[in-house]
Amino acid sequence: MAANQNSGNPKVDLAYRRKKNKEDMKFQVVTFALMIFLTVIAFVAIGYDGIAEWFKIPFILLLAVIQVIFQLYYFMHMSHKGHEVPALFLYSGIGVAFLTVLAFVTIIWW
Repeated sequence: MAANQNSGNPKVDLAYRRKKNKEDMKFQVVTFALMIFLTVIAFVAIGYDGIAEWFKIPFILLLAVIQVIFQLYYFMHMSHKGHEVPALFLYSGIGVAFLTVLAFVTIIWW
């Protein structure tokens, strides 16, 4: 039986939805805690003088990319079935933006 089909039994369907919602909420809480932790790490990295300046910007950008991935997959539910087309458009837009920035950077620098 597929997850999107009804069993015909309201009690079974309600139990399944409650279990699924509980799992989703657990993932969202864990992801939120990880994002707060990554934000604290970013603030500490910038405020701490023992970290080299050349390391700080790539490190902050890496933390930002990780947080964007968390937000897309857990808060915007991109990991669920039925979100393939919006994901395709989103990733296509990211690809076009990356290529545009890369093109302008190479035109300016070379």
